[in-house]
Amino acid sequence: MRSLRLVRAGLALTLLVVAACETAPLTGRSQLIIVPEQQELAMGLQAYQDVLKKSRLSRDAAASEQVSRVGLRIAAATGRTDYRWEFHLIEDKQVNAFCLPGGKVAVYTGILPVTRDDAGLAAVLGHEVSHAIARHGAERMSQGLLVETGLAATQVALARNDPGMVRNVTALLGAGASVGLLLPWSRTQESEADHLGLIYMAKAGYPPSAARDLWVRMKAMSGGQRQPEFLSTHPAPETRIQQIEAWMPEAMRYYTPR
Repeated sequence: MRSLRLVRAGLALTLLVVAACETAPLTGRSQLIIVPEQQELAMGLQAYQDVLKKSRLSRDAAASEQVSRVGLRIAAATGRTDYRWEFHLIEDKQVNAFCLPGGKVAVYTGILPVTRDDAGLAAVLGHEVSHAIARHGAERMSQGLLVETGLAATQVALARNDPGMVRNVTALLGAGASVGLLLPWSRTQESEADHLGLIYMAKAGYPPSAARDLWVRMKAMSGGQRQPEFLSTHPAPETRIQQIEAWMPEAMRYYTPR
């Protein structure tokens, strides 16, 4: 019965996969998304509220105003007026920022010395906002569901063999799925967010060259201490710099200084 249920679940997921092909904005990349957008937005809002409850918002009025002002310009450039955009600055030393589905954005104060000015901040926010616009969160959830179903099918196929061997093979396949599928998918999304973010910051009137400058500073900060790219969720800084330079002519077509 368990095998039959797994087979039925696999068939149902296959039908969903066939019907769930979407296209990323601007880049035209084909995407597999089986998570309904309303569910994605609800999950994003809940996660954002949880983060804000556990965090301390910055009391630096000028820095908070900068994050909101730059963020809203980037948001306007995306054309997604149906999103209820929010931008908050969180007091934390980590060099990071994120955007959850529906346009829920948080910036950590630790990244501000690296962004330095409005244009550098626009590069970060353009990247993060692009994750929401391209629905990367829903895409990752969909990819995870697909991999889990594949592993379950493998367990069924090996069910008559030694249980220890089944666990070992499944674990190895899980690692292979992570390195061979999920990590490259994640790097693809990160590169796509860089690409889209470059265009959105240009549309918002920020010089796209600031994105390259930002990643030069990020690379200098890392000091070369980084795991191999094929084991990482993000492209290497030098890869990002090269890609941004290649996309620069396209982004400049959208750029009008303000």
